[in-house]
Amino acid sequence: MMGQRIAVLGAGPMGLAVAYQLARDGHHPVVFEADDRVGGMAAAFDFSGLSIERYYHFHCISDTAFLQVLDELGLQSKMHWVATKMGYWYQNRLQPWGNPVALLKFRGLSFAAKFRYGLHAFLSTKRKREDWRPLDNVEATGWIRRWVGEEAWEVLWRRLFDYKFYDHSTNLSAAWIWSRIRRIGTSRASLFEEKLGYLDGGSETLLNAMRDDIVKHGGEVRLGTPVAKVVMEQGQVRGVEAGGQFEAFDKVVSTIPLPYVPRVVPDLPPDVLAKFQSVKNIAVVCVIAKLRKPVTENFWLNTNDPDMDIPGLVEYSNLRPLDEHITYVPFYMPGEHPKFADPDQVFLDKVRSYLKKINPALRDEDFLDMRASRYRYAQPICDPGYLDKLPPVALPVKGLWVADTSYYYPEDRGISESIDFGRNMAKMAAHAE
Repeated sequence: MMGQRIAVLGAGPMGLAVAYQLARDGHHPVVFEADDRVGGMAAAFDFSGLSIERYYHFHCISDTAFLQVLDELGLQSKMHWVATKMGYWYQNRLQPWGNPVALLKFRGLSFAAKFRYGLHAFLSTKRKREDWRPLDNVEATGWIRRWVGEEAWEVLWRRLFDYKFYDHSTNLSAAWIWSRIRRIGTSRASLFEEKLGYLDGGSETLLNAMRDDIVKHGGEVRLGTPVAKVVMEQGQVRGVEAGGQFEAFDKVVSTIPLPYVPRVVPDLPPDVLAKFQSVKNIAVVCVIAKLRKPVTENFWLNTNDPDMDIPGLVEYSNLRPLDEHITYVPFYMPGEHPKFADPDQVFLDKVRSYLKKINPALRDEDFLDMRASRYRYAQPICDPGYLDKLPPVALPVKGLWVADTSYYYPEDRGISESIDFGRNMAKMAAHAE
């Protein structure tokens, strides 16, 4: 089965990983990407002279697949690990967060609530990665509340759910929430020190190197070229239509967001189309601010403030050193929520007021630039039993495979998880008859 010509839809980390593996295995992948750059949600943009991602990314010491590709491409020296800090903005007070001492000293929570919260976090971290099935059909908010109690739920958890999932917050899988707790917990160098990683040049360094490696091994990456339709005949893939032209392929692997699949592959069986159409996603408006001074000393800051409709913010330059201070403030919401239609300026004004409230020393002149980026399908809404509701990766059409970040549930979306899944999907597709 060597030398197959395979179309790959999407040049995000998963699509690039599919093509990277296929090209290194002697096949001829052609990547079709609607955007004018590779990367998907990890793509970079020119932020008034600074090339940086539109949406923040960080790396954990447990990101095995990501680190393996760095090794294969000779980029290990560009990886740096930093002891980072977390904070919590609560009751108009900035407090340390993220370690046992910070939990014990946290103001606004009883000792009993602190103990229950800490025990839950500790046991979640100790649960083995493969032992997630018992939590699969458990609803997350009830699971957390049973463990931590109402007090800790109200102070430390509720707004994180409400300001990310809104009406969907009470129908999420506990397995998916647990995997997020575990990932951060296992990123620690010790119980008292969190260690996260960044690449010189950001994710762009890896994504561009993967693109170059695909081309070097005989593949193609076509930017600004969305696939209009996957063409099928008699239950078998024949090729794709792109740019008004038909092009024949042995197989097709799609990594575009699942809600786009019915539009691009309209001839799938009705029951399969219905499953794709039932997938729900959270949208994001992510504001990035360039400042003269830091907001705080933390990388991640959780927020519980009645005047702020965000679950937290990320001060990226407290992880990756930059000439100016960079802060990301994500506003998550269902794409159909009226707020998603608000103009960018509404979100920019909110962020300016939020950052000045957290750090009163900030003045308007300290804000050097601000931008807002939008992504309609930023995060799948993973309800209990989520994975079993998705169509199989290998669809009932010969030569067609479909997946996006939903498919490595219960893991949260991330570059390493996308790379791992993409490489495995490439092997699956290449070896299939």
